[in-house]
Amino acid sequence: MTESVLKIVLTETRDRNCCRWSECFLSGSETVKMSDLSPMDLYEKLTAQGDTVRSLKAQKSPKADVDAAVQLLLQMKLDYKRVTGQDYKAGCPPVDGEMVLDNGAAPEDGDDQVDPWNVSSSSAKGVDYDKLIVRFGSSKIDQELVDRIARVTGKTPHCFLRRGIFFSHRDMHQILDAFEKQKSFYLYTGRGPSSEAMHVGHLIPFIFTKWLQDVFDVPLVIQMTDDEKYLWKDLSLDECHRYAVENAKDIIACGFDVNKTFIFSDLDYMGASPAFYRNVVKVQKHVTFNQVKGIFGFTDSDCIGKISFPAIQAAPSFSSSFPQIFGDRTDVQCLIPCAIDQDPYFRMTRDVAPRIGYPKPALLHSTFFPALQGAQTKMSASDANSTIFLTDTPKQIKNKINKHAFSGGKDTIEEHRKFGGNPDVDVSFMYLTFFMEDDERLEKIRQDYSGGALLTGELKKCLIETLQPMIAAHQERRKLVTEEVVRQFMTPRKLHFN
Repeated sequence: MTESVLKIVLTETRDRNCCRWSECFLSGSETVKMSDLSPMDLYEKLTAQGDTVRSLKAQKSPKADVDAAVQLLLQMKLDYKRVTGQDYKAGCPPVDGEMVLDNGAAPEDGDDQVDPWNVSSSSAKGVDYDKLIVRFGSSKIDQELVDRIARVTGKTPHCFLRRGIFFSHRDMHQILDAFEKQKSFYLYTGRGPSSEAMHVGHLIPFIFTKWLQDVFDVPLVIQMTDDEKYLWKDLSLDECHRYAVENAKDIIACGFDVNKTFIFSDLDYMGASPAFYRNVVKVQKHVTFNQVKGIFGFTDSDCIGKISFPAIQAAPSFSSSFPQIFGDRTDVQCLIPCAIDQDPYFRMTRDVAPRIGYPKPALLHSTFFPALQGAQTKMSASDANSTIFLTDTPKQIKNKINKHAFSGGKDTIEEHRKFGGNPDVDVSFMYLTFFMEDDERLEKIRQDYSGGALLTGELKKCLIETLQPMIAAHQERRKLVTEEVVRQFMTPRKLHFN
């Protein structure tokens, strides 16, 4: 083959703990990443390879050379479709220079289902998060990163980090690099208000975000996606907006600093902030219908509001969406703590960001808070028996745990004493990993339960005694959140931070 023939080489790229493959073009001594080429460049290289195959056949070149060139051509066609979303056709250049967004690998048969609306697993242990990291292409939060966060902040890492509840990230090292150079960032998380009362699982991202805000001394924006719930649920606009305000009270009760925190309803802020809406439109222009169908599974029968909504969830990732906080700065990077099922929104956002001149948001992903009936699915506000609400009384908490919490214990006391229970599938123990502060006590409970010294009823009693005072304290704090306090948090204004 001639020297001008371009070859594809597979290069292994390691994103700290996540090993991924990326395709590159090798031309002479220069290696060019596929992602660095425009759709037209790819089209021209594919056309050239087709010419090479025809030339080799016409010259009756050795069969091995022809076969190699054909295999390369076929691989290039597959890669062209992956990058552009279009089949290669000779004489038909790519349309509109469209690029396919990184949607994450498609789930295979038997894989856990994880998307923004559905979470399920066939395993009693719940979702296999190591497999999910590979599928989504994120990076594992390892001990090295946890230790680095401790060094940078000078604080003991939150138990959610120590215990792997926040288990995956995108670009957290980049955030820490910038912070060590005295460059700030801001936090962004959110809540889809589908009911008046939140449950304990909803608290997880807010508890952790509060810790991040405290240790890094950075501003925070919290998006209440009441517009999303109107589009997806059988609710009126007024109901969705009212739920947003009620949920904001529970969020404020987590202890956020009003001087560093802006909470906003999409139904209110979209109409009041031209800068925010302009960023929404920028994202909308750079994502096609085919792309959102591929990422989110939308169909032709979905309303157009659903199709355009991802751009609204993307916009808070850019500092220019909040001129009252950041002025005219467009370069303040965003860190998003969220559950891993929200990652598709931000894979899309990270792909679009460089094309509209903004830094990519970084992410910290949490595991799911399991339903009382077991870890095969996450806790849902639509099923009262799968959920412990923040409005539940001590008696309701006790009854729900005793009656519905899935047990990892044996059928009889004798068997349990002899063989022990399985804390990895026991919901009461799972809940304790979220809410019991004392690492040593938690480990002793694990050992006693797995060794048979602690019975299921006794384990449930530990959880009840942990949750009852925690939820009662939250309810007391919430009583202090007046309508005036909510207005302060939800008024666009300048924030005070280092």
